Amino acid sequence: MELLKGDVHLLVWVTAAVVLITLILFPTVPFFTDYFRKWKIMKPIPGVGPNYPLVGDALFLKSNGGDFFRQIIEYTETLRHLPLIKLWIGPVPFLICYHAETIEPMLSTSKHMDKSFAYTFLQPWLGLGLLTSTGDKWRVRRKMITPSFHFAILSEFLEVMNEQSKILVEKLNSRIGKGSFNCFMDVTLCALDIICETAMGRKIQAQNNSDSDYIKAIYEMSDIIHRRQKMPWLWPDFIYFHLKAGKKHNENLKILHSFTDQTILERAEELKNAKASVEQDNDDNDSTETKKTKKRSAFLDMLLKVTDEAGNSLSHKDIREEVDTFMFEGHDTTAAALNWSLFLLGSHPEVQKKVHKELDDIFGQSDRPVTMDDMKKLRYLEAVVKEALRLFPSVPFFARTITEDCTIRGYAIPKGVNAVIVPFALHRDPEYFPEPEEFKPERFFSENASGRNPYAYVPFSAGLRNCIGQRFALMEEKVVLSAILRNFTVKASQNREDICLVGELILRPQDGIWIELHKRETNSAL
Repeated sequence: MELLKGDVHLLVWVTAAVVLITLILFPTVPFFTDYFRKWKIMKPIPGVGPNYPLVGDALFLKSNGGDFFRQIIEYTETLRHLPLIKLWIGPVPFLICYHAETIEPMLSTSKHMDKSFAYTFLQPWLGLGLLTSTGDKWRVRRKMITPSFHFAILSEFLEVMNEQSKILVEKLNSRIGKGSFNCFMDVTLCALDIICETAMGRKIQAQNNSDSDYIKAIYEMSDIIHRRQKMPWLWPDFIYFHLKAGKKHNENLKILHSFTDQTILERAEELKNAKASVEQDNDDNDSTETKKTKKRSAFLDMLLKVTDEAGNSLSHKDIREEVDTFMFEGHDTTAAALNWSLFLLGSHPEVQKKVHKELDDIFGQSDRPVTMDDMKKLRYLEAVVKEALRLFPSVPFFARTITEDCTIRGYAIPKGVNAVIVPFALHRDPEYFPEPEEFKPERFFSENASGRNPYAYVPFSAGLRNCIGQRFALMEEKVVLSAILRNFTVKASQNREDICLVGELILRPQDGIWIELHKRETNSAL
């Protein structure tokens, strides 16, 4: 891309601004020494722009989420034959990676486990929880939290998923006979209700109250953070928080943290009272038996009880970090996967018929909820979800920091470079997925997936830092989709080529997912 007339003056001003910001953000001599070292080592790596000093390629990156995503994907398609490409955003170098053989050396080792610089902007909201923490803190926290996703605990969450799916189906029933509609927010609010109740044990009734301040704050915060990540001139806090966007950031942050703080305090008090009640019952033990209804556990309850091997419990701040992380990672991503699955099923009636047959074989005419035993039988539906995640991965980018000098695919990579993995492009490698644009759930049958490079498909990342909640996510997606498809036939109202993709913190359609629903005559479930 070439500079347009008049852009030279803009480049001068932006360069001056970036230099000023750089001098403020970094110790001058060490920074410039490191910058020029990286620039020299990385010079042989193919680039996508002119890489102006300090400004890098920032001027040529699109600010709009949809345009930026399409720009990166265009690079990966045009340069598919290259093992990796470089991109400089201001003075910060990034590697764009979209081949299994390129990402395997990064994700398969315990060396390059630190998240990239871009994740810094999530820290005011998420603190140093599982998503953003590094080193020993991450290892200890991961070990402490992993038991929270045990099979037995997930089975308790299943009850919430069934209840909220039933509410969604009731809402969708009102859409019958009214033509095409955008289902994106209906599905998203269902996912938000599920994650809020399973994470915090709190019903927010998002499906019936989409105007709550907390719901609005979640979506605004995601957009604000993504916009800031792409613009180096917004990186310094002392500048950003004096701007309108920074003030809006802090308004949303206050709403989000206040909601979580209040929930933690209330839940801790409930657990304390429940414990006292049990102790009192034991003290007053007599011949009268009292029946107590078992209170449903939430992720927050487990955090309030968890301790490490040294006997250390989590502080209030620690707990808030993990609950906020679970809320952030656990609803938007799942909602996107559900919406893309519905779109693809609605676009491929032959696949949808196979799903309907599987559901009828398992549930018949019953309106009973999904059980854990049913989960194992929903093999074709699971293949549909996985293929939808291949074509439309919920997280379009994720990134790591290269923590030591190394060589990847023949190129020297200096310590401190940010490696960006692009699942959308990775999942379209024809070497592992012939006819990559075709929707073929059979790709994920065990006999067809056997022998495939495990790093060719990473919708939940891979290696030691893979998504701790991926079993939870797949379970939720199967429950919600089965509820919808036991009741309805879905017909997509858009062609895939007409959908404008927006790759921000999640991969979503710019104008939503438009479908028609028809009541299934063969099933009156739910």
